[in-house]
Amino acid sequence: MNAIRNLSVPMPLARLAFLFFLIEFVRGAILISYIPKYAVDELYLTVTTVGFAVTMHYVADTVAKLGIGYLLDRFPLQWILQTCFALSIVGLLMLEYAMEAWVLVVGSILFGVGASPIWLVGMSSVTESERGKQMGALYMAWMMGLGLGPVMLNFFLDWFDYGISFLVLLGMTALAWAISWFVKGAENIPHPEPFFRQLGALAVHMKAVKPLLPGMILQTLGAAMLLPILPTFAEENLLLTNSQYSFFLLTGGAFAVLALVPMGRLSDKLGKKWFLIAGFLSVAFGLYMITTIETLWVCLFWAIVLGVSYAAVLPAWNALLAQFVPPQQKGVGWGVFSTVEGIGVMLGPVIGGIIADSFGLSVPFLVAAALFLFIGLFYVWFPFRLFK
Repeated sequence: MNAIRNLSVPMPLARLAFLFFLIEFVRGAILISYIPKYAVDELYLTVTTVGFAVTMHYVADTVAKLGIGYLLDRFPLQWILQTCFALSIVGLLMLEYAMEAWVLVVGSILFGVGASPIWLVGMSSVTESERGKQMGALYMAWMMGLGLGPVMLNFFLDWFDYGISFLVLLGMTALAWAISWFVKGAENIPHPEPFFRQLGALAVHMKAVKPLLPGMILQTLGAAMLLPILPTFAEENLLLTNSQYSFFLLTGGAFAVLALVPMGRLSDKLGKKWFLIAGFLSVAFGLYMITTIETLWVCLFWAIVLGVSYAAVLPAWNALLAQFVPPQQKGVGWGVFSTVEGIGVMLGPVIGGIIADSFGLSVPFLVAAALFLFIGLFYVWFPFRLFK
């Protein structure tokens, strides 16, 4: 948190960034390490059940953002945050004490709903003049939490048992709940319009956003396609050991985190368009090169390139989206955008798995590279007037 303060991020946003870190730490630990290990090793559930539980978590998180965005425009922020954190605690307890598959799935869904409002609150809280830098800070906290969660939980499971490891995650969620009491929201609209009228007005406003839809869906689709195959690809195609694979992920993630805030600042000063184009094209080239490398050091180099490239894209992209969110409908607006982007997250793993099974492990990387290449070239002809 001190590091975020030193980056001149306002204290309220620093508090939100710390919440991002805690929630994403628990989410990454639960979905990537805890559920797969605990459900299979202790509950003797199938891998299919685990995959379904994880998928339903993301479906619940994505769908809930739309409804919670509407509620954020109508009701006090604290009511919503405290209710959602209570759902998160209930969901985590169901995961810990699940003895049947349906309990695991329902717990995963409740945890997804409970974690959903943090993103909307954060995206609605950044200032207009420094959107790139402040979104970079939020994404830095998100990536640090999501990356460290599974790694640290693996250490916990090596040192302790499942019970103590779960208590650590439950304690971090409780800490996030306590900090959320100090998060202040904007003043509520005195007489908010009915939900469907808001959606109708937002639909009219979304017509101007049509050129953004390829980027909203395809970039999350391309990234999510690689999730189910990345470990196997690293082992079979890159011939990396487990420790080398972990080092590969940590290297790319570390450079992405370190570059987020500087890239956000530069995009604020120099403009978003060419940051987005260069970032998308660099990601495309890096994904292609990953399929051709033969040594660990070259692999690490392209991990760095991918990390820095994605750091160039994220803050500039979300700052661009923010320009199309009506000030009176920030909750619903970000809810709609998050739902649209969530389509790629939900479809990507399934599509990537099917492509890998049908054509080989390298092909999803090539397809993802083609998607990012298409996005980058598409925005070369995108009007400058929309990149304020």
